[in-house]
Amino acid sequence: MTLQKRIWDLIVLAIFVFAAAFATAPWFAFRALKAAAQYEDVQAIGELVDFPAVRRSLTAELVPAAPASQPEPPSIWRDPLSVFKQAVEPIAPPEPKVDRYLTVAGVAALTRGYAPGKAPPASTQDVTASGRIKDMVKGPFPQIAYWDPNRARIAVKRPDGSGKVTIFTFERRALFTWRLVHIRLPGDERQG
Repeated sequence: MTLQKRIWDLIVLAIFVFAAAFATAPWFAFRALKAAAQYEDVQAIGELVDFPAVRRSLTAELVPAAPASQPEPPSIWRDPLSVFKQAVEPIAPPEPKVDRYLTVAGVAALTRGYAPGKAPPASTQDVTASGRIKDMVKGPFPQIAYWDPNRARIAVKRPDGSGKVTIFTFERRALFTWRLVHIRLPGDERQG
């Protein structure tokens, strides 16, 4: 084999390794988020999550749906008490409770596919080699639901077999740096 052929093979291998690392970086970011939440590493979670963006997205999901048609506003001549009641009520709806989703325990439950506060306790980790292999093999596994060079969505199915899926959206911030910017909850947990 000539030197030129070996150099060409190394270049092709380097391109393949770079492409594989670039394509799998969001999945590794999700795994890092899951491990950081499991071990309560607040600093790592802060580096992996864009909290203002996630808070905005969860707030939008948890706001109750507006009614299709608004009733006619009360008239001061027909119903003066209703006019007074409407003037005293707050104009904006109260802020939804997204804090339970953005705690360490909430993020840990979401990365496992559960709603915050409804996840079973994490099993104690077996430090033996066979125990680590069993923990790696048991599901459910996160799946890449969508991928493009700047955004990736990772779906986590609920382990109880109910078919509910939580979707994490990661956005690329640097060549291999991805941050969580959105969490899409299962349909029955929205508007809560």
